[in-house]
Amino acid sequence: MINRTRPYVILLIEDNPGDVRLTQEAFKEGKKDVTLEVVTDGIEALKFLRKEGPYAEKQIPDLILLDLNLPKWDGREVLKEIKNDLHFKRIPVVVLTTSNAGADILNSYDLHANCFINKPIDFDDFFNIIHKIEEFWLSTAILPTMVI
Repeated sequence: MINRTRPYVILLIEDNPGDVRLTQEAFKEGKKDVTLEVVTDGIEALKFLRKEGPYAEKQIPDLILLDLNLPKWDGREVLKEIKNDLHFKRIPVVVLTTSNAGADILNSYDLHANCFINKPIDFDDFFNIIHKIEEFWLSTAILPTMVI
């Protein structure tokens, strides 16, 4: 059994303030101790991961929740950068997006996304999805950050 001595760090890469707020509220209701870090575009996401500028003291996330439709660098580019970087490629990336286009789904998996979830519009359904993400990724799965 792996002992967890610190909160889980989840990086939410999302530009919609409403979705950010819902995600924050859903994790507050959750069962796990979570620090939710939020960046609103792809460039800031990579700065966060690389600990550049204001992110120098931030912890590498245990899990990334990634929207595909982002300003500056979109989520597809961010996913490609994460999965091609030796330091970050093991971090699970859950694509959480409003897109349900077949091309986006296939492309996300081609870029080694760990999961693709269509973001629900309904408030209760959104909370349910976040709780399922928490249950699986923070309770069932063994994350790479737990063994390194």
